[in-house]
Amino acid sequence: MSAAETKTRFAPSPTGELHLGNLRTALFNLLLARHEAGRFLLRIEDSDPERCRSEYAEALQADLRWLGLDWDEGPGVEGGHGPYFQSQRAEVYARFFTTLIEADLAYPCFCSEQELAVARTTQLNAGRPPRYPGTCARLTPAQREARLAEGRQPTLRFRVPAGEVVEFEDMVRGRQRFPSDDIGDFIIRRADGSAAFFFGNAVDDALMGVTHVLRGEDHLSNTPRQLLLLQALGLPAPQYGHIALIVGEDGAPLSKRHGSQSLRALRESGFLPAALLNHLARLGHTYEGDPGFMTLEQLATGFSVARLGRAPARHDPRQLLHWQKEAIAHAGDAELWDWLQGRRFADGGSIEERVPADQALAFVHAIRDNIELPVDAYVWAGDLFAETEHWDPDAKQVIRDAGAAFYRTALDCLETAADDFRAFGRALGKAASVKGKGLFMPLRAALTGELLDPERGGIWRNGPELGRLWPLLGRPRIERRLRAALALCES
Repeated sequence: MSAAETKTRFAPSPTGELHLGNLRTALFNLLLARHEAGRFLLRIEDSDPERCRSEYAEALQADLRWLGLDWDEGPGVEGGHGPYFQSQRAEVYARFFTTLIEADLAYPCFCSEQELAVARTTQLNAGRPPRYPGTCARLTPAQREARLAEGRQPTLRFRVPAGEVVEFEDMVRGRQRFPSDDIGDFIIRRADGSAAFFFGNAVDDALMGVTHVLRGEDHLSNTPRQLLLLQALGLPAPQYGHIALIVGEDGAPLSKRHGSQSLRALRESGFLPAALLNHLARLGHTYEGDPGFMTLEQLATGFSVARLGRAPARHDPRQLLHWQKEAIAHAGDAELWDWLQGRRFADGGSIEERVPADQALAFVHAIRDNIELPVDAYVWAGDLFAETEHWDPDAKQVIRDAGAAFYRTALDCLETAADDFRAFGRALGKAASVKGKGLFMPLRAALTGELLDPERGGIWRNGPELGRLWPLLGRPRIERRLRAALALCES
């Protein structure tokens, strides 16, 4: 594979929001291009006016840029092969349609959907694979004219040569062979005059100089059709590689029911681009030596087509959360504060309304090891900076179990060791004759009020180090919360 000739592409149809499956396709193609110092092309396949919408085309470009998957050629980045929207390439396709018609390699088809459905049912009942029976392949010019006179709008079908075998070397799956007799003549132009997927996708790859295509294994059966088309038109074909599909935890194809959230939903819930990239890069691809968290550049350096697997790639939401924590660990405090701002949570509040501006970075530094998503930080901000004391049920029980004597002693020690948590902890432990959980759990319960996480449904037994929280809380708030805990014990 030569770096000088490598060009990959991502060619989505804007019929909805980007999900994990097509995001991974985009990522793998970009990583292959970057690994070979080649070029990554974006093309919008919006030739179907009934299903494609401009807002989806705009959204998917914004999503790719947010992830850092910038294209070297495509919309807004001219490369000499545009336009890069298929809806603007009708004249290009028309020339090639004419070429095929004049060579008798394509013909108009007047069959209705109902007629085609009956033919498919008949073939299936006879134990044969369903394919177009060639009803219109042998129509005379007069018969065609008669149907046109009736107002019937034909599609255009490619005439598949009989008795041939289409062979190609799949970059992922090795040698592939398809008998042409199993394919059947297929539609290359819809009745409305727009190019069908098989046609526009193949022609554009050739005209735009695409050399390598990684796509889902569900496209494998499309490849022999497209190779026949390109051969008939005298156009070069890219090398194809068909990657394993993503499945859910139960092994079923990933769907909304199995957690296939859109990128917009994942972004709004607070997943970081680096987390998604590290997770997706390992769905169906392995990295030598398990290098852990990597930047996009490092992911590209370690990418290899040879390490793309054929087995289904299993999406585990827990793994995505693992990479989310890794992304948080590798981000700076200022970067994380930017990530947390500008969000509204279920109660309508925002984190910047809870955290004093002069304590923002100190707050992030204190809680960063104990959050996965922005809602976690929002809960901690409420715990730490609330002006009224509150305790979840577990915290109340821990406070009562510690007893009034513990908190009286804590208030006494605060008088002599308020500025240094370690000194305070040593003094309190000695005076109250407690250590370990007996010392720190009652303090955490009183100072944060939060052992139970209402947003996530679990119980926190660990949180940010109290030593980090101490200066954030400040002497007045610490004293007030210790007194409130004492009052709870005495009530």
